[in-house]
Amino acid sequence: MTFEGTLTKMETENTKPIQYYLIFENNFLNVNQLINREIEILHKGYQCLNCKKAKKVFRQGFCYDCFMSSPAAADWIMKPELSKAHLDEEDRDLEYEKRVQLQPHIVYLALSSEVKVGVTRKTQVPTRWIDQGAVQALPVLEVPNRYLAGIAEVALKNHFSDKTNWQKMLKNDLSHADLHGEKERLKQWLPNEVLPYFLVTDELWELQYPVEHFPAKVSSLNLLKTPHFSGRVIGIKGQYLLFEDGTVFNVRTFEGYVVSITIN
Repeated sequence: MTFEGTLTKMETENTKPIQYYLIFENNFLNVNQLINREIEILHKGYQCLNCKKAKKVFRQGFCYDCFMSSPAAADWIMKPELSKAHLDEEDRDLEYEKRVQLQPHIVYLALSSEVKVGVTRKTQVPTRWIDQGAVQALPVLEVPNRYLAGIAEVALKNHFSDKTNWQKMLKNDLSHADLHGEKERLKQWLPNEVLPYFLVTDELWELQYPVEHFPAKVSSLNLLKTPHFSGRVIGIKGQYLLFEDGTVFNVRTFEGYVVSITIN
C-alpha cells in the first residue's frame, strides 16, 4: 500500500500511547500502524505550505519568497519576546499577529532530555510537548499574550536550556528531574510583570510514546542526500520515526517535501 502527498508535521492524539497521523490531501495514515513494518520513503518533489506552488522548500515548509514575507515565518515565532501586537505595532501583518499573539500563552518546564523551558499557545497544550518528545511537562505561567511569555522565557533561559537534545531524547537518555521543585525555584528569576500569572496548581503532564525499544545510537535521515530510504519502524517519538537500524526521520524538518510512503 502506498500513500503519497506533501509532508506536514504529524497530527497527534494524547492517548496512552500517543496516536500519530500523517494527513495528506486525499487520505491519511495512522502512523502507529507502521510499527514493526517495513516501509519505503521516496522524495518526489516540493510544495510550499504557504503558496502551494511546486517550489523548493527553504525553511519551515515555505519557499524562500514565502519565508521572507509570510507572518507565519516572522522572527517573533521563534523569539516570542519580539512580539509587538500588544503595542498595536505591525511586523508583517497586524491582523494575523493580533490573532496569534494576543491569546493566552503557557510558559512551561518540560523533560525531554534535560529540563527545558518553553512557550506555547494554550490551545497547543499538550501538542507542543508531544512534538518535542517530552515525557513530562509542567505549566508555570499562563499569560494573556505572547510578549509576556517571551520575556519570561528569556529570563529563565539563563537557568534552563530552551532546546531539546534530540539525540538524547530519541535514545530516552533522560536526566533525573523534579519539575515541581524546579518550578518553585524559578520564581526568583521571573520578571515582575509576569509574577501575577504564576500558576499555583501543579498539573504534571506525563506522556507515553509508541516505541518498541529505543536505539543506542541515532543518525538522521536527510531526504536531500538519501531520497530513497527503506527500513523497519520501531517507534515514534516527538516528530520522529525511529527505525531498527538507528536511522531517525524528523517529519517536521521535511515539511513541504512531496513523498510517497510504501508499506511492505
